[in-house]
Amino acid sequence: MKSQHQVVLSIGSNQGNRLANIESCIDLIHHEVGTVIRVSKLYETPAWGFESDAFYNCALLLHTTSSAQKILNQVLKVEKQLGRIRSNEQGYQSRIIDVDVIIFDDEIIDSEKLQVPHPLMQNRNFVLLPVQDLKLGWKHPVFQKSIPELIAISPDDSVCTIVQDLKQPLRKIALEKFNYIAFEGNIGAGKTTLVQKIAEDFNAKMVLERFADNPFLPKFYKDQNRYAFPLEMSFLADRYQQLSDDLAQFDLFKDFIVADYHIFKSLIFAKITLAEDEYRLYRNLFDIIYKEMPKPDLYVYLYQNSERLLQNIKKRGRNYEQNIEAEYLDKINNGYLDYIKSQTDLNVLIIDVSDRDFVKKHEDYIFILNEIQKKLS
Repeated sequence: MKSQHQVVLSIGSNQGNRLANIESCIDLIHHEVGTVIRVSKLYETPAWGFESDAFYNCALLLHTTSSAQKILNQVLKVEKQLGRIRSNEQGYQSRIIDVDVIIFDDEIIDSEKLQVPHPLMQNRNFVLLPVQDLKLGWKHPVFQKSIPELIAISPDDSVCTIVQDLKQPLRKIALEKFNYIAFEGNIGAGKTTLVQKIAEDFNAKMVLERFADNPFLPKFYKDQNRYAFPLEMSFLADRYQQLSDDLAQFDLFKDFIVADYHIFKSLIFAKITLAEDEYRLYRNLFDIIYKEMPKPDLYVYLYQNSERLLQNIKKRGRNYEQNIEAEYLDKINNGYLDYIKSQTDLNVLIIDVSDRDFVKKHEDYIFILNEIQKKLS
């Protein structure tokens, strides 16, 4: 199940430098509104419904967690940033930039400020032809027709000419050049949410840690000294089995894989939990297993300070996490950072996300993608 909405926007311009206006608009939308997954070709079309200079038009597919109303508000802000002044006059007018919300998932929305699917899309080739380029596999929820079917019965006989291809923002961020990226972070760092979003946006294969019921966990909470070693050995065995099974499904040379954990998280937690002599034995066993595991092409550690982590843990409301203390989180952070420093054969990127919210703020998500892209340059 997808965690993000699929939104189609239509963009038009017939004043000033039309190409520059549209390219600037796509860029702003990608950095401030949602991830621009695909962009149509650029079309030149005659003004529709009034006499004026011809328009440049395109459509784009957006991934976002925002509501349809919030998307509308955000694209209106983008229009304003690019110099659009909306007039109260009735009828069609020339404009520097015009952005319309055409599709929002399979939803039908009919409010005072927003109608989705756009009520006139089926009558306008300058909307239908660019949307067809996006190859959505979408059916109009009212007419139950695909985009090619709507084009075939469109009453619009105006000629829309392809001008050129447009830049695709995600192609600048070629994450898939790393075949396998593992994301790690402390408890509450948001690594799973980030991995799910990247997997959707880049059409990647996803490996998520599954939390099997560990029979030693209840015993460990009652008698930590006695059960710490079997608990950590059990976790190590589970993670080794799970990661081996999951990665075996994919081609590590061809597929693009993103994971929300790596096997050495077991070592970090074991160092905190185990007595010194137990840890030495555990480390010997871990090193044998670690040699067998495929290494990620890039290991990303999402660093967050403990105060922020505690806020995140409280927000997500898992009962068994509510008594975690800052001191414990500090030990985990230090454990990760110390171990990362000792790794000479691991390509590591540490990103400080303490002052960022990549779930709610799209620009913070783009910041993370750009940090990873820098490792490719």
